[in-house]
Amino acid sequence: MSDIEIRDDRAAGLLEAVGAGDVVGRIEYFVLDAPERALVPVHTVVEPAHEGQGIAGALTRELYAAARREGVAVAPLCSYVVKWAERHPDDAPAVDAELLRAAKEWLQAHPEQF
Repeated sequence: MSDIEIRDDRAAGLLEAVGAGDVVGRIEYFVLDAPERALVPVHTVVEPAHEGQGIAGALTRELYAAARREGVAVAPLCSYVVKWAERHPDDAPAVDAELLRAAKEWLQAHPEQF
C-alpha cells in the first residue's frame, strides 16, 4: 500500500486512491451545507485486483482526516464507512442524528448524483 497516493477531487466528489497511475479505489461523496457543513460518503469502491490491501480503510481514514482539518463532520451513508467508524471511534466521531437525516434527505432528493 505504500505506493498508493490519495487524491481529493472535491468538485467531482471523489476521494481516489491512485497507484501506478491508475485509480485503484475511491470514495464517492458530497458536501452537505445544512443543517451544518459535512462530508457525506455514499459509496466506497476498491478494484477487485486491489482488494484486501487496506485501500478502503486508508481512504476512509483520509476522509475523516480531511473533515478534521476543515472543521466539519462526516455523515456516513456508505455501509463500509459506517462499519469502519464503529471500529475506530477515536478517529471517527459519532454523527448527530439530525445531520444524518439531512444527508439521507439530500441523497433522496438527488439520486442522479450517485
